[in-house]
Amino acid sequence: MGELAWRFDERELRNVRQVLESGLTSGTSGSMNSRLERAFSRRLGLKYAVTFNSGTTTLHAALWALGVRPGDEVITTPLTVISCMNAILYCQAIPVFADVNPETFLIDPKDVARKVTDRTRAIMPVHLYGQVCEMDKIVSIAERHDLGIVKDCAQCFLGTYHGKMAGAWGDVGSWSFENSKHLTTGDGGIVACNDEELAVRIRRAGTQGFKNVTAESGRVRLDKSVFQDPSYKRHSAFGFMYRLPEVAAAIGLAQLEKIDWFSEKRQKMALRYREIIENCPLFAAQKPWPGETHAYWSYAARFVAADIAWKDFRRTYVENGGDGIYAAWTLSYLEDSIPDVKEYLRLLGLEKRFSAAPGQCPNAELIQPQIMQFTTNQGDEDGMENQVRALEKTIKHFIG
Repeated sequence: MGELAWRFDERELRNVRQVLESGLTSGTSGSMNSRLERAFSRRLGLKYAVTFNSGTTTLHAALWALGVRPGDEVITTPLTVISCMNAILYCQAIPVFADVNPETFLIDPKDVARKVTDRTRAIMPVHLYGQVCEMDKIVSIAERHDLGIVKDCAQCFLGTYHGKMAGAWGDVGSWSFENSKHLTTGDGGIVACNDEELAVRIRRAGTQGFKNVTAESGRVRLDKSVFQDPSYKRHSAFGFMYRLPEVAAAIGLAQLEKIDWFSEKRQKMALRYREIIENCPLFAAQKPWPGETHAYWSYAARFVAADIAWKDFRRTYVENGGDGIYAAWTLSYLEDSIPDVKEYLRLLGLEKRFSAAPGQCPNAELIQPQIMQFTTNQGDEDGMENQVRALEKTIKHFIG
């Protein structure tokens, strides 16, 4: 067998082998999901965790479990992956976009407060690039208006705000196990919360509404003599099919054992970038909160040079050995999918309440084209050093 990629070792192989030797049992009875859920909730300091097949279905199930239904409104940021907008639409609800702070790139609580209406049901802050939003202010808004909070923590493993981990704020947190994230199962996700009833609703939402599931367990076949009775009724709620396969859970459990190592590597790489960028006139880096842990899914900075093209800088960086610079996502309400969204909402009679008008989030529209995302998931010291040298050479090329 060939050499494993740097993120994987014998621990993943051991766990996957256990699943295969067990006969690849169904996710409705498998132990790897349960083990991953227990270990994740303990590590994050929360009572309950539920695995999912993606970091998008986590958001959908969490919103659904909080009671978001057709015609409700959910406030989120447009400066993020489109999953956030889509998860709201999956509930046949209306995405409402709040602007961002141009220094932190995070959703602006003041604009969140301005966007609340009597139809608002929840707020979805996104801890972009690994920095936790101003959750004290967002929680205050939510409590004042009796709103749910679903935190998109996909890029924020172990990040803190006011000394508390990202998942500790609000109702429920959602993490992604997609390939670029701190921990990966290839694809997948997990939610965590402290409310037992909410955890049950989330699990039912992701497992076809099976009545036997609990906050701690996704097992549905507890007694064959009962389960195989023709009069037995399996489902107590409407739900979806979002389970994480046992093989993926096996990989995730092994990955979780290395979460501190993964996090420290990203923070170390981010520090190397920061040493170069923070005093360079070409950039305005994402402003971190003093004394807090930034998870640094990537190191993000605005490219503010007036006379150098974004694409020219990136091209030169790659020529100098850099592994590429990622652009920020097009703002959700400016994406090419918006005509489809409007048609979908038209069929529901809701299209007049959805705004995709340019200008509604001016700060986000200003900074999105400027943002450069520098990768932080290098496998070894040589890889890290290559990025540092490439960045130094590129800056020197343009400004000496």
